[in-house]
Amino acid sequence: MSRPTIVIAGATGFIGRWFIERYHHEFNIIALSRSQMIPDAGYDKAEWRQVELYSLTSTEAALSGADYAIYLVHSMQPSTRLHQGDFEDTDLLLADNFGRAAQANGLKQILFMGGLLPEYESVDELSRHLRSRWEVEQALGQAGTPVTTLRAGIVVGAGGSSFTMIRKLVERLPVLICPAWCQSATQPVSLNDTLKMMRYSLGRERFFGRTFDIGGPEATNYMAMIETTAELLGKKRVVRPVKYFSPGLSKMWVALFTDSSRELVSPLIESLQHDLVCKPNELLDAFPERDDFRTAAQRALEGKEKLSALPKRDRSEKKEKNTVRSVQRLPNPHQHTATYVARTYQQWLPAYFRTLISVTSENNVSVFSLLGVGLLQLEFIPDRSDDNRQLFYINGGKLVKRKDYGWLEFRRVLNGEYVISAIHEFAPSLPWYVYTQTQARAHAFVMDKFGEYLAKK
Repeated sequence: MSRPTIVIAGATGFIGRWFIERYHHEFNIIALSRSQMIPDAGYDKAEWRQVELYSLTSTEAALSGADYAIYLVHSMQPSTRLHQGDFEDTDLLLADNFGRAAQANGLKQILFMGGLLPEYESVDELSRHLRSRWEVEQALGQAGTPVTTLRAGIVVGAGGSSFTMIRKLVERLPVLICPAWCQSATQPVSLNDTLKMMRYSLGRERFFGRTFDIGGPEATNYMAMIETTAELLGKKRVVRPVKYFSPGLSKMWVALFTDSSRELVSPLIESLQHDLVCKPNELLDAFPERDDFRTAAQRALEGKEKLSALPKRDRSEKKEKNTVRSVQRLPNPHQHTATYVARTYQQWLPAYFRTLISVTSENNVSVFSLLGVGLLQLEFIPDRSDDNRQLFYINGGKLVKRKDYGWLEFRRVLNGEYVISAIHEFAPSLPWYVYTQTQARAHAFVMDKFGEYLAKK
């Protein structure tokens, strides 16, 4: 009997690398990376494939031959010099892309590692980061592939970002001030238990389309975890609660003393303004003997288990240096198709700017002109478009440096509640500083106004 094939998006991250290390002997593993990876001779733990997750074509090719997928992607570092847009819109686009590619390849299941959510009546009550995690859950399954979501709080293990922040704070600060968010209830889970529950969930059909909270045997809080970590490290630390300490200030000092980026710290601190504990479920019942925080932290600090080094990245590939990605979420209260939105954009733009801008279309090619000068040429790609996604190649015009590089798309997401407008890998012809101060700002302004128009249309 042949082994199942699993494709892992986010394979170079903490959980992805440990999953490969632990289970490469049970599965054929396809590990995805933005960069081309060059494994050493004899490396047999995974097949590394380069992928551009923003590209549906690239993602479809990367998922070819897989039976199951593990999705561990969020808040990616920008792959272009300029990235316009909010992280939640980027995450939504990536998840929607991945779900479409999974369905196109006939995958049986997507396993998604999400975040614990507090009790809520509306997702609008959640922090931006928690709401984004919820949206990703929804988007992954929109195309039809069953999704199993494991919602976790802090995953405690060697190399995990959240536990590393706790360790660094304890090692570097003799006095630790703990604001109110440090006393919110949370339910950490060990890396060991996380990997076991991921493995248990893969291919288990009764788990398809379901969501499970995962955590250790008891709830605790950050203040208690800091005290336990100090004890395990043999550090005498003064830990003092304070009634008020703004989230913004908290992000700043945690980032400063842990050498972490604010982008990494922000979701952690924002989420801990809520109590985040597990709801009882079948998956937790299957693992009654789970590690408590002390056990998980001790194992992480001892570092007895070692990760294999990642394959080397191929640095020889030459890419266009000055590229742009711009991702905007447009309201779609009337459930318009992507076809309608793309057509309406080409009609609205010259109407909004009256005599300044004109749009001419012929044989699937549209030219956007300013006072008669062709600035941008878009070619509609019908065989990669449908009512949920409209694709255009950016292949001409005075403002375009590379005519073989960028693309524009409009796509319906979250059951048509929104339309994402995105420009990818656009290479401007203007000098970079001039571009960022003019064309880039003009595009953001135009899409904002078009969004206002769509909301009323």
